This record gives sequence, structure tokens and C-alpha cells, in this order.
Amino acid sequence: MKKIISFVIPCLNEELTLPLVLKKINHLKMNELKDREVEIIVSDNGSNDNSITIANELGARINHCSIRGYGAALNSGILAANGEIIIFADADDTYDFLEAPKLIHKLEEGYEYVIGSRLDGTIHKGAMPFLHRYVGTPVINFIINSLYAKSTKVRDANSGFRCFLKSSYLKWNIKSTGMEFASELLIKSLLFNATTANVPISLYPDKEGRTPHLKTWRDGMRHLLRILLYAPNFFERIGLLTFFSFLGILVFGYFKNLTPFMGTNIFGIHTLLISSFASLIGLSIWGCGLFLSSRVPNPSFSYKWLLNLSEDTLFFLLITIFLLAISLVAYVFYFWANFNFQFLNMERELLMANTIFLILIQIILISLTAHILKRSE
Repeated sequence: MKKIISFVIPCLNEELTLPLVLKKINHLKMNELKDREVEIIVSDNGSNDNSITIANELGARINHCSIRGYGAALNSGILAANGEIIIFADADDTYDFLEAPKLIHKLEEGYEYVIGSRLDGTIHKGAMPFLHRYVGTPVINFIINSLYAKSTKVRDANSGFRCFLKSSYLKWNIKSTGMEFASELLIKSLLFNATTANVPISLYPDKEGRTPHLKTWRDGMRHLLRILLYAPNFFERIGLLTFFSFLGILVFGYFKNLTPFMGTNIFGIHTLLISSFASLIGLSIWGCGLFLSSRVPNPSFSYKWLLNLSEDTLFFLLITIFLLAISLVAYVFYFWANFNFQFLNMERELLMANTIFLILIQIILISLTAHILKRSE
């Protein structure tokens, strides 16, 4: 028996284009999908125009979503759907619903998730801004593929035309309420190793007179933040590599005299300053990953070890590190006092002491903050 298909359309004041979209889906019901049970769900997000009336007249079921946001409307509509196959796209008619059977048939070949790829299809003139097409979407594709993709590479991470199994969607536990819903949906499917396929689709420009809901920079940043949320190990690798590399240069340079190198001199005070600064930046990056690991499942070994420390072990560890830091400062002042607090030519020694002190204090603050975040859920 063939599965029920649910078309889910998020809607906020789309009276201009909603009729075009619903008529296309009704055409599919009467023709290509006439042997299937098909339902249309318009997930309304608080429209105050004629969108709801139009949806009722054209045979759609209205799902009222009180939580504002693209993702909230889609999630609410998907949860209300009766079909096992979910397919969604915007109500603005920029995606051609007449191409929906391509995605559905691909899904029924055995995939859990099918993405309509605009970059592999036809992008009509004026349909996608230059920055979106050649910068934004390719960059997001690269980041997601680098961090999450294994076998199948994502071809269009920002596509709003997608098809998947509802049973799989329920396992992914999507939480985003805004435009970043699309990125989280994709990332969660990859984290759950969902079998994924890309299908070329067309993209058309907005209809004249319609006000787009997408805010380029705001929503782009939301996508990026959501993508990085599930990648603490990325921060761990970059952070530790940066930290130990430059800390090694700092320690080596401390014991090394000024050395000629390719027309300049290295391992002088400037080399040590840069190495000190970069090592602290690396530790900060590592700390970002630790903060993220306190809020997401399955952190890496080093993060897991630190986050799973019992309260008493954490207390004594942080106190020990703090005492080491204070002892270092006390030793510097003691040494300085022996010379009656006069000027001493100790730039290298003070730089090394200052770096170690800041590293120890930063470790304390990072660890403490991570455990606070862990308990704030």
C-alpha cells in the first residue's frame, strides 16, 4: 500500500501567491498523484489577510500555529500531518510544486530525506541574489559538508523544497523556530545518518508586490549559529591545535636566543608576544567547544571527562589550579621585591609568567562556566 503524502505549507499573509501554490498541488492530486491519498496542510502563522479563506476554498486543511517563525509553523504543520511522506515548500510560489513528484519518487527509492537542489537545477533570472547564490549558499554547503556529511554531500543546504519520512523527522527532534529550521533539519538528518539524496529543481523570482520574509544577514547568522551548535569537536580540534602549537613556540623561544631567519629575526620578544596571544586564543576556542558540549549529546573524550567530573573533584582541581596561579604571581613579586622593586630587564620571564598565569585562570573560568551551563538545562 502506498504511503499518504502530506504537503505542508507555512503561511503568513500570502494571499497573493497561496492560490497559485494550492492550484498546482490540486493539479497533482488530479493527475500525477491521483492514485495516492494526498492532503494539503496550510500551517498559518497568524495571517490577517485572506490566506485562511483562500486555503479553505481550495481544499487545504488549516493548522493554526501561535508560535511565530518559519520553523515553528513548519514543525507545527508536520506534527499535525497524517501522511508518512512529508513534502514542504514556501507559499510564495518561488518553488514549483509541480516538481514535487520528482522528490517523492526519489524518496520512495529508499531514501529518508530528499533535498531539492536549486544550484543543480534552473535558477530563473532574478530568483536568487548574487551573494546568496555564489557566497552564502556555497559557504553554508562547505561548512555543513565539512562538519557533518559522510557519504552524500549536500548540494543546496538553504533549499526550502524538501521531502522526508515523518517517522524519521520525529526522531530528529527539531527545535528551531526561525529560518534556521532548515539548517537544523539538515544537520540532524546527517547526525542520524539518514539516507539522503539531492534532486535538481527550479527556482523562480518573487511575485511583484510580495514582501519577502527572509532577512539576509539576520537569518544567515541564525543559520551559522545553529550549524556551529552541533560541532563542539570542531572547536576542540582547532583550539587544541592552535593552543599547543603556539605554546610550544613560546616555550621553545623562551630558551632560545634571537635567531636570524629569512632576512628577519625570530624568537625575540615580538615572537613570544604573538605566540602568547595566539595560545590564549586557542584556549578560548577550545573553551567555546566545551560550552557547546555542555548542551549537546555525545561530546568528545576530553570534553566528556571534564564535564563528568564530580563536584568535589572539580572543586579540588580548580582550587589546585588557582593556588598554582597565585603561587606564580607571588614568586614574581618575591623576586621583584628582592631587588627593591626596581626596574628589571625581565621581559621574557614576565611574559612567560603572565601567559602561564592567564592560561591557568582561563582554564578555571572555562571549566566553571561549562559546569554552570550543564546545570542550567
